[in-house]
Amino acid sequence: MSMDFWILLTGSLAAVSCAILGCFLILRRMALIGDAISHSVLPGIVIAYMVSGSRGSILMLVAAAIMGLLCVFLIQWFNQRGIQSDASIGVVFTALFAIGVVLVSLNARQVDLDLDCVLYGEIAYAAWNTLQIGGVDLGPRSVWLLGGTLLLVLAVIGTFYKQFKLCAFDPMLAAAVGIPAALFHYLLMGLVSVATVSSFESVGAILVVGLLVIPPSAAYLLTDRLGVMIGLSALIGVASTVLGYALAVRLDASIAGCIVVAAAALFAASFLLSPKHGLLSAKLRRSRLSRRAA
Repeated sequence: MSMDFWILLTGSLAAVSCAILGCFLILRRMALIGDAISHSVLPGIVIAYMVSGSRGSILMLVAAAIMGLLCVFLIQWFNQRGIQSDASIGVVFTALFAIGVVLVSLNARQVDLDLDCVLYGEIAYAAWNTLQIGGVDLGPRSVWLLGGTLLLVLAVIGTFYKQFKLCAFDPMLAAAVGIPAALFHYLLMGLVSVATVSSFESVGAILVVGLLVIPPSAAYLLTDRLGVMIGLSALIGVASTVLGYALAVRLDASIAGCIVVAAAALFAASFLLSPKHGLLSAKLRRSRLSRRAA
């Protein structure tokens, strides 16, 4: 298969995983926590590289998930002790990300990772880093990793959909009916951490943040039903990948950057054309009211 196919498949798998989880972050008003997790997993990634010496190690996923949960725990801990939520997020994720950057710079020779890879990813080279078992080439390693992550996200969200839904809309009611809201909160954060580190090497931190926030935000403007929102978010994520890659090829520019630009353009279209929240629909409603008043 062509390199273009593998790039689009890698980006689409990352987009769908992030879009599904991003819907719950948006509904819980935790978009910035998704941003924080996507940056704070860097120390875990570097430490796992240093210990295992491999990019494909399960230790990498475990270490990143632990760092993501540590980030969430520290944010809540500071918040409970009087620090404002946005300040807690800013302090924790910048500190953890800075620690990761320092580790990268100090161990550049021992760790096959650089700051450009951290920020922009290596999606253009996804087709060359293949998974081989018994001398058989099974295709790009990133596709298997992201595909497994997507299956995990679908399995967990599908199994506990009602619990996640109730915790997203009304955590107090969820606790009242016996649902362990804290457990599902940390389960969601763990999934975000796993999805982040699975996407990190292929697409980089910038694109992970964009895919976690922008497609779900666009879908939120288009529907009031969670199931439809998840489906639309996934479609917008895939469309952003396809359009962004086409733009990157045409302009000979950063693939990750162009995908985020495409996602932002789709969000702008949703913001303008949304039947309920869009600017155009709001102007139409005001004009109708003014005509009736006249």
